[in-house]
Amino acid sequence: MSSAAPKTVQRTPFKRWCDENTGLFFLIPWILGFLIFKAYPFASSLVYSFTDLNFFKGISQYGLMNYVEIFTSRKTVSVLLTTVKYAFITVPLKLVFALFIAYILNFKIKFVNLFRTVYYIPSILGGSVAIAVLWKAVFSVDGLLNTVLRAVTFGLVQGPEWLSDPSYALWIICFLRIWQFGSAMVLFLAALKGVPADLYEAATIDGAGKWRQFFSITVPMITPIIFYNLVTQICQAFQEFNGPFIITNGGPRGSTTLISILVYNYAFKSNQMGMASALAWIMFVIVCILTIIAFTSQKKWVYYSDER
Repeated sequence: MSSAAPKTVQRTPFKRWCDENTGLFFLIPWILGFLIFKAYPFASSLVYSFTDLNFFKGISQYGLMNYVEIFTSRKTVSVLLTTVKYAFITVPLKLVFALFIAYILNFKIKFVNLFRTVYYIPSILGGSVAIAVLWKAVFSVDGLLNTVLRAVTFGLVQGPEWLSDPSYALWIICFLRIWQFGSAMVLFLAALKGVPADLYEAATIDGAGKWRQFFSITVPMITPIIFYNLVTQICQAFQEFNGPFIITNGGPRGSTTLISILVYNYAFKSNQMGMASALAWIMFVIVCILTIIAFTSQKKWVYYSDER
């Protein structure tokens, strides 16, 4: 007696499609999160930037009035210039300082791992509210710095009002940003470890000194990391908020008011979401322009080892 042949189950086109695209189902949570928390706010802020949206009054007008006010108001133009000044001060100095410390830590010295950890701590804590409060206490009129100055000079030097003087306040905020160099330093240190030692040996045989080796070998070999740090630091500098807001709250006389603080003031103090959205988009466009310039210029100064 012959056994009956097993029946083949016919799979529907939908089931076959599901089998072929199983990975898509694992991406659904990410896709939903991206659409809800990224794409929708991004698109809606662009629409709101062309309105006078108010939290309590809604929308009563559409047009370019927000952008006209931004570029014709002395206040907003001053804030934009302050933000650009802040970025152009902090980004180069932070990269130079990070590269300098990384170059020193690249040598074989005792307790080098401890030094790397200590230098990286400011990057972990620097953006926190606690550090901003501590920074405010250090540079206040009766803070730690002025107290040390009075003690060292036996009361002859009282010290300036660091956070109340417009000529000092922005530099104090910039110094806080430069102090958070740990992340850039770690990347520079990893890049320095990857520079072939035989290049330095050949340069030494040819009579090249340390400075010549640094600018002719080290810098060209780590230009990809310099470029990466440059782009990321530009983006982060224009988004800086915690430090200036907590330490000076944009003062004195608006000397430390960055565009991020102005966006916050319009959105959550004046309830003018339309103006806040327009400022945010201007900041986004500025960062995009600077990033495009950086990517366009990399062909002239960034060296990749796989290129000939």
